[in-house]
Amino acid sequence: MKPDSKADKGSISDQIVQFVCEFEGTAIPDDARHVMRLSLVDWVAVSVAGRNEPVARILQKIGEDEGGTPEAFVVGCSHRLPARMAAKINGTLSHALDYDDTHFDSMGHTSVAVIPAALSLADKMSTQPKAFLEAVLIGVELAVRIGAWLGLCHYHAGFHMTATAGTFGAAMASARILGLSSERTRHALGIAASMASGIKTQFGTMGKPLHAGLAAHAGVDAALLARDGFVSTHDGLEGEQGFSPTHHGAGDTGAFDGLGDDFVFERVSHKFHACCHGIHATLEALAILRERYSVQPEEIAELVITVNPQYLNVCNIASPVTGLEAKFSYRLVAAMFMHGHDTARIETYNDMICQDKDVLRLREKVIVATDAGISDSAATVDLKLANGDQHSQSFNLTDPMSLPAREARVRAKAASLIGAGEADSLWQKVGLGEQLPSFWIADQALT
Repeated sequence: MKPDSKADKGSISDQIVQFVCEFEGTAIPDDARHVMRLSLVDWVAVSVAGRNEPVARILQKIGEDEGGTPEAFVVGCSHRLPARMAAKINGTLSHALDYDDTHFDSMGHTSVAVIPAALSLADKMSTQPKAFLEAVLIGVELAVRIGAWLGLCHYHAGFHMTATAGTFGAAMASARILGLSSERTRHALGIAASMASGIKTQFGTMGKPLHAGLAAHAGVDAALLARDGFVSTHDGLEGEQGFSPTHHGAGDTGAFDGLGDDFVFERVSHKFHACCHGIHATLEALAILRERYSVQPEEIAELVITVNPQYLNVCNIASPVTGLEAKFSYRLVAAMFMHGHDTARIETYNDMICQDKDVLRLREKVIVATDAGISDSAATVDLKLANGDQHSQSFNLTDPMSLPAREARVRAKAASLIGAGEADSLWQKVGLGEQLPSFWIADQALT
């Protein structure tokens, strides 16, 4: 049954448990299913592309050295591993490139925490693709809403929303896969409240992608413990000394309005450029200007980028010298883009681009300004040309994108990461709900 939105909603935990245990998958809107399938395809593509990253190799080696019951598929490993370890490794490597989807309602990456958790248990339980997708969608929806409920004060205090809200989403998706009762699901939620953690000081290190893996691992662990009779508090989220009050949570109950009626996950933002998400609105605005006015880089006298001030200490490296630093530089990425470099491709961001004389010449004409009134998902670009012409363009990543346009861009991104043939096969099998992602990856010999 679908929860009755007009009835007494009860506590936040009550609403979450009811949604997980009673919401009928048939009530999921078609658009929400479509977006979730796009996120599954996107997750597979970034996972396969990131499977050889150093952080991935370290965890893969540890997992294979430890071994254990062969329950779940692991990207990059030659054999299956216990579900909890599979969730940790797959979650970490899927965030290794920082090229996965983001939701601005919660300032977190939801798919990389929830999908690996649900997938490891789906492998273990031989869950059908339809039920798996529904569990994942329930999990990511809750991760976003819990993140919004915790609010920016939680994020600004130093907690990484991917790791904290992501753990709860992973636990609830796992509970759905396991078919836990309301009582057992409530215990899983309480257990997750003691496991959710992750600090933003890890940004720029291997600790950041590990946060996604730890959230997925904790979600699986919480659900398995609850299934086997582990008892936890009933108010771990909002209790007097629960997660929210002890972790600077705002407690915005409005974040759960419409739960079960509307899927806010539909507004997820897929990354279409292989750099910090804070730069993406700038690049979309530049793309409009470049196409509309046929702007050539040598014609630019000045390029002013105006963004929310919170990004100054995130993606505003003025003079990067490495490919990794380049991903976090408004000035360099804007110059790269206007010179025609493909910002969607991972290999574009390399040490050599930081020394390209033409790019550096334009970089010095780029100014980064701030406006606290601009949304953290938006940017405004002002172009002044050598002939005196001036053009301005704003873009907000939360502006609606049609599903056909979104599908085309996600599939094009997948093609750039894993190859056109593989991307088409991925859409046919996983995007259209024929296979679990793990079966597709194994079939493609992309382990």
